[in-house]
Amino acid sequence: MVAAQVAQQHPAVRWWCPQLPPSPAQAMALVMQGIANWPRAQMAVVGSSLGGFYATCVAARTGCRAALLNPAVHPSRDLARHLGVQTGWHDAQQRFEFTAAHVQELQQLEAESAQALRAQPEHCFALIAQGDELLDWREMTGRYPGCTLRLLEGSDHAISDFAEHIGALMAFLRLA
Repeated sequence: MVAAQVAQQHPAVRWWCPQLPPSPAQAMALVMQGIANWPRAQMAVVGSSLGGFYATCVAARTGCRAALLNPAVHPSRDLARHLGVQTGWHDAQQRFEFTAAHVQELQQLEAESAQALRAQPEHCFALIAQGDELLDWREMTGRYPGCTLRLLEGSDHAISDFAEHIGALMAFLRLA
């Protein structure tokens, strides 16, 4: 929905949404390489779930704005029980192996980004569903004190009612 709205209403905005590799270290390297020459003051990052965690890391490294949708806050802990061959979320034909080394990479990123947005909470918008069946909304809200926060009663991890909230996200990104 975000990609479609940006393309339709803001065609001059550069939209980049790469398929990230299973390795968190490789994922961050890919993103940081891809945005190496982007102007930090004008760019923003959007991420959902593990992508929200990565978006937090990018914002920590660059100082850019971040819009987070049910962001993972302890992915090393939460994903440690999913070691082994996994199926892609958006493509059931895609298979990848998630390893203990990937969990260690997440731990390193967690340590790096733990205080990331506390220095500039005004750079962060978090859309958090109390009905998220995978992540604890209290942990999510606790990770982002002082940020622009939209706490949804109910909803779910996928934020199935996202169409009702995309306007707030776009306004935060200064695209409304």
